[in-house]
Amino acid sequence: MHEQAVANWRVVAARVERGWHTQEDFVTAYDERARELREQARISVRQVRRWESGESTWPNRDARRVLEAMFGCSLEDLGFVRTARPTGRRVGAPGRQLEECDVRRRTFLGLAGAAPVLDLDALDHLTAAAHGARHYGERELLGHLRTALDDAAHADGLAGPHEALPTVLGILAAINSAARTAAPGPRRELLVLGARGAELAAWLHRDAGAAVPVVAYWHHQAKEWATLTGDGAMHAYVLLRQAQATDRTDAARMLDLARAATTGPWTLPPRPRAEAFQQQARALALTGARVEEVARTLDQAHTALGQAIPASGPATCTGPLGDGYTDERLMVQSAICYREAGQSHRAVALFRQHLTARVFAPRDQAFFTAQYSGALVAAGEPDEAATAASEALALAADTRFGQVLAELHRTADHLAPYAGRTAVREFRRRLDELAVA
Repeated sequence: MHEQAVANWRVVAARVERGWHTQEDFVTAYDERARELREQARISVRQVRRWESGESTWPNRDARRVLEAMFGCSLEDLGFVRTARPTGRRVGAPGRQLEECDVRRRTFLGLAGAAPVLDLDALDHLTAAAHGARHYGERELLGHLRTALDDAAHADGLAGPHEALPTVLGILAAINSAARTAAPGPRRELLVLGARGAELAAWLHRDAGAAVPVVAYWHHQAKEWATLTGDGAMHAYVLLRQAQATDRTDAARMLDLARAATTGPWTLPPRPRAEAFQQQARALALTGARVEEVARTLDQAHTALGQAIPASGPATCTGPLGDGYTDERLMVQSAICYREAGQSHRAVALFRQHLTARVFAPRDQAFFTAQYSGALVAAGEPDEAATAASEALALAADTRFGQVLAELHRTADHLAPYAGRTAVREFRRRLDELAVA
């Protein structure tokens, strides 16, 4: 793998986080800011590519001023390396080369055991690892990136999207850059992994409260890489995830996407196929379909899940598609479907039976508990609803699980007629305090 294929992951992550999803978008924004600053220098996509590949390490004076104004931070914080002044040291001294090689190797081989959540500073270690990867081969780098992506997905379930997102963006930048010079076999494997990572990036952006076009961008990237690698199941899985990301006020689109996942020219494995049927059931409930139709579609989900081979280990982001979709998850999501269908008492009964097992990651436990609180309001149990909502808020407050908080605000609105009750008043006060903070 050529060393110039290594990305400056910091500037890539910073660019994408600010909404400049393509290099063309960035060039347009750069030119606009340059005009505002009355700088004459303009850049091209080729120059952005040089910066992001690490081929050009330190921008010229005019570009430095524009970049610092755009990002609001120093160039060093963006991963650029200031040109070193001559020191009199002989270039390529053997001792220096051996020292750098040793550091790179220890960094590369040791990262798999590092903390699962990496911030932007930690991406420097990933950069060093990738620079050293040419000494160890593409296969070793691919294995490391796969482990890092699994760790990031696990961290999201524990600590939320804001902690995991920089790592995932860095991994995606590395995959995109390395794939340009990789041989056909490793290139395909990189893009297969990239599709998984891009879908995860879409999820993280959505949970972090990003705008709809940002989420759509990453879904599109995941489908593009799935198409290039002939991974029809992954393409269908992204359609399912798009359905899940669709706002409940657009139930018709949600239904179209979920149906496409099960009826297109592809075959989903049993577990994600079950999840797609469950999503169809929710969309049907939101469109006002009869509860019998919702129940029949959920029966299809149970049938599909019954065909799944038992999982051989813990579910991971890069393992079999949808391997984390279990009977417990289907049952609590069925409760959500019945809640949307106006069957609040049936929903409450399912939540009470299947949510208490505590088998879900903190983020999922918080989300399902928030849904449970809404079902309790509809079932005429405001005090229990406020108690459940407070439990979900305790799980989501520090990590800022976006979808959980959105659902809790929905519950708070439904609890407005009971604002005088002690439990309700306390929950709404804590939610308001968090919003202010």
